Amino acid sequence: MRYIKKTLNFEAERPSVITLGKFDGVHRGHMKLINRILEIGKRDDLETVIFTFDVSPQVSLNHKKPQMLLTNEERRKRLHRQGINTLIECPFVPEIRDMEAEDFIRKILVKNLKVRALVVGPDFHFGHGRRGTPEMLNRMGEEYGFTVEVLDKVMDGNLEISSTYIREELSKGNMEKVNELLGYPYTITGEVVHGHQLGRTIGVPTINQIPGEDKLLPPRGVYTSRTKIVGKEFDGITNIGVKPTVLEKFVGVETYLFDCDMDLYGEKAKVELYHYQRPEQKFDSVDALKIQLQKDEEHGKEYFIS
Repeated sequence: MRYIKKTLNFEAERPSVITLGKFDGVHRGHMKLINRILEIGKRDDLETVIFTFDVSPQVSLNHKKPQMLLTNEERRKRLHRQGINTLIECPFVPEIRDMEAEDFIRKILVKNLKVRALVVGPDFHFGHGRRGTPEMLNRMGEEYGFTVEVLDKVMDGNLEISSTYIREELSKGNMEKVNELLGYPYTITGEVVHGHQLGRTIGVPTINQIPGEDKLLPPRGVYTSRTKIVGKEFDGITNIGVKPTVLEKFVGVETYLFDCDMDLYGEKAKVELYHYQRPEQKFDSVDALKIQLQKDEEHGKEYFIS
């Protein structure tokens, strides 16, 4: 997959089929769009292109701190696995932010990306003032020779599956629903770093990660988890928080891998969260912490057996 970022100098290598959006989470709703451009690309021998931004326009315009279900790197890897030809992560700079919708179609879609087919959702808007709509795309598609498909939303009962809906469930620690809506387990990826090594001294060796500032995390607490690392999978329990018993100064991710005694420092780990067991809490002593961790381990093992 070609990955184009940090530049406005991009173009398709051949006529293309494109879908556009933020794609935060690459959830089941997004996959409906992605699977459709893959079908069209194969059928019509077109380059499959996803056009997105390096930061959400709403985040940039409102000067908010990014809080994403997937970091840009996690998003890139997930889209690569889907078989997309080209991912364009466009900088949200004034030249793009202030571009009129009609100019975006002419300059970006038609000239640079050689569009022959577009696939979008019914609420897709683009261009300065969000004036661009699927209706505009259809009208200008007739003029410039590209087709437009508008796909219905994927539903969860009466609710649309959206990144906002998933964020709301994540904020509750409702990991089962989060994973159902995503279509895969919510995952934290990152290098294993050195911690206080307290876990090793009390017989519960752990791996530690420091998530990026733009990664949206669930509530602080203990989760049943499964970790993929060095080509292996380990069930376990994961604590997200500041480790109040030892007074950590940052929000970290600490995972106890069942039945693993490997040295994993420096390795990349993918920690998948499946169930919220309990909130993070401060214990009066290390012994009290150890007793609770033993209970957490029992609950974690029971979860994967049941």
